[in-house]
Amino acid sequence: QVQLVESGGGLVQAGGSLRLSCVASGRTFSNYAMGWFRQAPGKEREFVSVISASGSETRFIDSVKGRFTISRDNAKNTVYLQMNSLKPEDTAVYYCVAGGLMSSRDNYPYWGQGTQVTVSS
Repeated sequence: QVQLVESGGGLVQAGGSLRLSCVASGRTFSNYAMGWFRQAPGKEREFVSVISASGSETRFIDSVKGRFTISRDNAKNTVYLQMNSLKPEDTAVYYCVAGGLMSSRDNYPYWGQGTQVTVSS
């Protein structure tokens, strides 16, 4: 029921910022929790953040707290990940996800194609 397309990745210097966007298609966007995972080469896929369907609750892994912000605009069918104070260890492919429940597990039924974020030192 949901298709996800990420954008906004790129190359940035350490300490810089990027804003990732995820545009969803489908009639039931507002019914889904939305989130972000990331995967660096040679590493396991890692939960980053999630936001509830209403936008009232958000969660982050400790390593990005205070630096990343997740938000959504249901009228625009879009979820954002604002990434500030980027570090080289943030380098990864970032994936947008959607599902019926908030979770830090990688069992979301809907995934985007991913967008590359590279942070140089």
